Amino acid sequence: MAAGGPAARAEDDRGGLRTALAGLTTRGRSFFAAGIAAAVCAYVLGQSDLLRVGLLLAVLPLVCAAVLYRTRYRVAGSRRLSPARVPAGAEARVHLRMDNVSRLPTGLLMLQDRVPYVLGPRPRFVLDRVEAGGRREVSYRVRSDLRGRYPLGPLQLRLTDPFGMCELTRSFSTYDTLTVVPRVEALPPVRLTGEAKGYGDGRHRSLALAGEDDVIPRGYRYGDDLRRVHWRSTARYGELMVRREEQPQRSRCTVLLDTRGVAYQGAGPDSAFEWAVAGTASALVHMLERGFSVRLLTDTGNSLPGEGADGFAGASQESADSAGLMMDTLAVIDHSDGAGLSRAYDVLRGGNEGLLVAFLGDLDEEQAAVIAKMRQRSGAAVAFVLDSAAWTQGPGPAPSAAAQHSVRLLGEAGWTAVAVPPGVALVDLWRQADRLRTSAGPAPTAGTTAGGWS
Repeated sequence: MAAGGPAARAEDDRGGLRTALAGLTTRGRSFFAAGIAAAVCAYVLGQSDLLRVGLLLAVLPLVCAAVLYRTRYRVAGSRRLSPARVPAGAEARVHLRMDNVSRLPTGLLMLQDRVPYVLGPRPRFVLDRVEAGGRREVSYRVRSDLRGRYPLGPLQLRLTDPFGMCELTRSFSTYDTLTVVPRVEALPPVRLTGEAKGYGDGRHRSLALAGEDDVIPRGYRYGDDLRRVHWRSTARYGELMVRREEQPQRSRCTVLLDTRGVAYQGAGPDSAFEWAVAGTASALVHMLERGFSVRLLTDTGNSLPGEGADGFAGASQESADSAGLMMDTLAVIDHSDGAGLSRAYDVLRGGNEGLLVAFLGDLDEEQAAVIAKMRQRSGAAVAFVLDSAAWTQGPGPAPSAAAQHSVRLLGEAGWTAVAVPPGVALVDLWRQADRLRTSAGPAPTAGTTAGGWS
C-alpha cells in the first residue's frame, strides 16, 4: 500500500489538473489561444517582444487554473425549507447558509442550488467575499402547480479567479425534499348521519377512550353511585358490580379514492383525476377537524393510516401524524393499473364503516354495482362521480348520460350521489349534498344528484 500511495496521488493530481483545465472559461480559452497564436507569429517573424506578449497571454489562464485548483476553501453549507410541505400552487422559501470555517477569507464564490424544472429556474447567487469564520445567508422561492415530492440539491459552489479565466464546481452531498400536497378547500360544516359532531352515541361509533375494564360491569368503588349497581352481575360474581359509565365515542369515516387509470381522461392540474385527489384531501382534513376517526382507502385495497385495531386514525394526538401521512400519500398517488373496485369492497365488508365518502371516475354497469353494494357496509354514503370526458372539454359541458345513469344507480342503492361537472368547486357540491339530505328532492345546482346522506 505504501508503494501505491505516491502513484495514486500522482494520478489524482493529473486528473485534478485536467479538471482545472476543463474549467477554463471562454475568456481563459481566448487568452490561451491568442497567446499561442502570438508566440507562433513571433517565432516566424523573429519578434522577441511579441513572443513575450504571447507567452504572457498563454501562461496567465494556466496559472489561474493551477492556483484555483490548489485553493482549499473550507466552507459548510446548509439548507432549510419553510415550510417543508406546501399545497399545490403555494410558495415555499428555501434558506441557504454558507459558513467559512477556515482561517482565511474566501474569494469570489458563486452559489447554485439544483431544483427540478417544475419548481422554477435554477437559483444562482454571487458571494463577493466571506471573511474567516463568517457566514452568508440567502433565500429563494419555489412554487409548483403539480403535487409530488421534489428533491432540492445538492448545493453547488462555483469558484472563480479574479480575472475570470477559470471556474471550478464543487458539490455538497446532502439534499432536502419538498412535498407538494393537493390543495385543500375549507368545507362548510354539515350534519352527517344526523350528528352535528364527531362524538356521541350514534349508530356507527367506536369507543374513543374506553378501556379493557369498561367493556363489562366492574367492581364497586368507593364513591360510585348506587343507582349504577348492576344486580345481575352482582348475583353472578358474588360482589357488588356497577355498570360502566358512558364513554365518549368517536365517529368513523372512510374516504375512498378511485385511482383507476381507465376511469379518467386527461392529465395536468386541471384534470378530473387531480380534482378527485384534491377533493379527497379536503374531505380527509374536514373530517379530522370535526373529530372523526378517518381512513383513506383506494381502489387497490390499500388503506391508511393502517390496519391496526380498526384501521382508522386513533386518538387526537395521532390525528396530526395520520393527516400528514395521508397527505404525503396523496402527494405522490398516481393512476393504478386495476380495472375494478372489488378490492376496496373487500376491505369495506369487514364491518361497519360509519360514513363513507367516495370520489369516483367513470363507472360502467359492473363497477356501479360494486359501489352500490358498499352502501350496505356503511352508516351513510356520499359519492362524487366525475365525468372525465366532460372535463377534457373544459368548464361548461353538463354531465353525460353515462354519468347521470351511474348517479341514478347509486341513488337507488341509498347513496347521496352527485355528478361533478367541470369547473364546479367542491364546496358547492358539499352543500348540495347536505341540501339533498334535508329535502325531498335534489337542489337546483350544476350537478345531478340522487339519494340521501342516511
